[in-house]
Amino acid sequence: MPDAVRQARLSQLDQIPDRDPEETAEWRASLDAVAKAAGPHRAAYLMRQTLESAGDGIALPSLLETPYINTIPTSAEPEYPGDEAMEARITAWNRWNAAAMVTRGSRQSLGGHIATFASAAWLYETGFQHFFRGKEGDGSGDQLYLQGHASPGIYARAFLEGRLTEGHLDRFRQEANGDGLPSYPHPRRLPWLWEFPTVSMGLGPLSAIYQARFNRYLEHRGIKDTSASRVWAFLGDGEMDEPESTAALALAGREGLDNLTFVINCNLQRLDGPVRPNFKIVQELESQFRAAGWNVVKALWGRAWDEVLAQDTDGALLQRLGEIPDAQFQTYATRDAAYVRDHFFGADPALRTIGTRLTDAKLLELFHTSRAGHEQRKVYAAYRAAVDHKGGPTVILAQTVKGYTLGAGFESRNANHQMKKLTGAQFRTMRDLLELPIPDSALDADLVPYWHPGENSPEVRYLRERRAALGGPAPARKVVAKPLPLPGDKVYAPLAKGSGGQEIATTMAFVRLVKDLMRDKETGKRWVPIVPDEARTFGMESLFPSAGLYSPKGQTYDPVDRDQLLYYKEAKDGQILNEGITEAGSLADFTAAATSYATHGEPMIPFYIFYSMFGWQRTGDQFWALADQLGRGFIIGATAGKTTMTGEGLQHADGHSHLIASTNPAAISYDPAFAYEVGVIVREGLRRMYGPGSADEDSDIFYYLTVYNEPKVQPAMPPGVEEGILKGLYRFQEAAPAAEDTPRLQLLASGTAIHWALDAQRMLAEEWGVAADVWSAPSWTELRREALECDAARLRGEERVPYVTRALAGAPGPVVAVSDWMRAVPDQIAPWVEQDWTSVGTDGFGLSDTRAAARRYFGVDPQSVVVQALAALARRGDVKPETVKEAAERYGL
Repeated sequence: MPDAVRQARLSQLDQIPDRDPEETAEWRASLDAVAKAAGPHRAAYLMRQTLESAGDGIALPSLLETPYINTIPTSAEPEYPGDEAMEARITAWNRWNAAAMVTRGSRQSLGGHIATFASAAWLYETGFQHFFRGKEGDGSGDQLYLQGHASPGIYARAFLEGRLTEGHLDRFRQEANGDGLPSYPHPRRLPWLWEFPTVSMGLGPLSAIYQARFNRYLEHRGIKDTSASRVWAFLGDGEMDEPESTAALALAGREGLDNLTFVINCNLQRLDGPVRPNFKIVQELESQFRAAGWNVVKALWGRAWDEVLAQDTDGALLQRLGEIPDAQFQTYATRDAAYVRDHFFGADPALRTIGTRLTDAKLLELFHTSRAGHEQRKVYAAYRAAVDHKGGPTVILAQTVKGYTLGAGFESRNANHQMKKLTGAQFRTMRDLLELPIPDSALDADLVPYWHPGENSPEVRYLRERRAALGGPAPARKVVAKPLPLPGDKVYAPLAKGSGGQEIATTMAFVRLVKDLMRDKETGKRWVPIVPDEARTFGMESLFPSAGLYSPKGQTYDPVDRDQLLYYKEAKDGQILNEGITEAGSLADFTAAATSYATHGEPMIPFYIFYSMFGWQRTGDQFWALADQLGRGFIIGATAGKTTMTGEGLQHADGHSHLIASTNPAAISYDPAFAYEVGVIVREGLRRMYGPGSADEDSDIFYYLTVYNEPKVQPAMPPGVEEGILKGLYRFQEAAPAAEDTPRLQLLASGTAIHWALDAQRMLAEEWGVAADVWSAPSWTELRREALECDAARLRGEERVPYVTRALAGAPGPVVAVSDWMRAVPDQIAPWVEQDWTSVGTDGFGLSDTRAAARRYFGVDPQSVVVQALAALARRGDVKPETVKEAAERYGL
């Protein structure tokens, strides 16, 4: 480069004094000379060699992108420890049975995916034979996040092991009778096999990172030694477009999670076509992961490429491999040798020279089949490098052909994700390619057969021996945790006693309760507080000094508030997971903690507290995955409701999270009005999820509580209300005694709306001569669910009356339901209320204003409730219609 040009170019290095400009000039001149004499490829090669050498002891930023070749040369591959021929036969059987299972299932039009496992078979088999640890021994083993679309291959392997039968395989995607196989990894549907639900793309990689991180958390807190556990996440290159897939890469790199390995199947295809048609997904992913601090291992080309790459003395082949876009590589995998010779090797004289030395058969091998992801030695070398790497996580970018071994009609075809069956001719071709001993006569029937080499065959014995050496079957889910001892009544007594004259919000009541529960000698250490960066908002700063915030590095700085009582204390054994501004990351944390009872045999009690608006709405898909994974714990929607969060505006006001939560069958939802209700609900949640429970109860649930930031005097718990709290409805305050002809009605309210109902009760009595009973409705959703169960029971001939109907039976007058939620939330119970029904709520967008103004705007303040109550009575003829108009005018409505 001319000096004038070089001087005109600004560089970051210009900020650093050059102590020897003459030496610098010599280096530059040498590089210019090489580029001029030997070409830019040679100059680039020398620079990369220099930078790689500098990595040993010289602090330099790492390269974000390396050439489009394998990270591990063939000469550096470790010795393969297994019987390659035996493992090839095992893999062939699994390929066959996976394809047969999906093809047979196509008779029922149930679908299924063939091409994904076909491309990734060796990625899984190498792991199962040599790396993936089972749960026998320490009970944890490795955690396997398996690609959902590859599930037929995992079922095929379980069939070969004897864990599944032909009957199971024939009930793939047929679950209604309770004994079928779920389409994808669904722990709730097949809880002895699957541990992690992964097919909702993007959630697998996010969850895997936080699982690896939670493993370290357990170890650092002295709860369990998880140092031998490794998290493996198998992903598709197309899946990496999901924002959740890469959302936590920096966390894994920052915290040095060398117990984590991503294996990305780079078959260069997403569901409808190439992942990066005009670009290169492998290079893009390499840059992303390297920038986030990951160790990157590229396993791209099979051994057939070794002799060809050895001929690339001037870098032309390397240059060509790096410039070909993904869609063109896909085309090469389907075209003849003449096309490849002309299009790939004809682009450069040096390449043409290499190309003329290659036979047609060699060209087809190179571009049709020779991918590192299809060779067990290449895969083993990559896995070995990942396991041996220390100081950070590893991602393996393994190149494959989608639909590999399924024949020309499948391999690298854009439509292969939608192709659900093979023809008889295709199965014959596949059999011959895999060299399986299946006679033609077995393929003449209408249904292609499953094939098993026999219980005592060398293949099955080898497979079982390998799994025994690695700690038993995998994947596998086992629940060995015993019930936890439950805290006594003493810890709940302060909430039951009430706050006297002090005003406290239910948010603070919950935090105080958990703080006391964390002091429990038996279970206190098992609480896992999780906060997305607003612990102070929720009054949790009092936990900072006592519980500490978890950091794998401890506290390497002097906190600015160290001289204060409630200073910001980080510790390696800290209990609080303060995740920063990431609801997705916080819920991934929660999921890892909520399923620790199964993953590690160590029950943990997570509570995840967040602005209620930013929980279900933002991460609803993760809540479904949590339910699928049978997670247990407490979800807390704080500053709940639409009108308690003053001044925050349209996007911050939650009037619907309970409606979303009601759609999740595993979520037990409550909207407690008083502190004592919080105590009763938490005590019951601990008993049901972590205690001995009872035979007819489902423990695989989680609780959603909404709490408010509105300080109120908390009353003492009335006697005998526990059952009503848990079922979702009880009479809190009866109307004062009144004359027999006094108009009467029932006011039902949840959460902070109970206070509007109480004010309305007083106003109705004092100003309008109306007697109203006030009921607390801690759970509209649980009332509805119990009522639906009763309806179903009646269809079976049982006589069951819903609790809500029984509770309100005989209560005089109409019912008016009041809440800080949209009306659809209390309207859930309307079909089972025999009285005339009216609801008021906060439908529509939120807005910024005072609480009083917002409540008047939505028509839920006490005055509005009074008018609605009078209107309900007027419709029955209990008050005159003019009374409604008079009240509205008096209150300025």
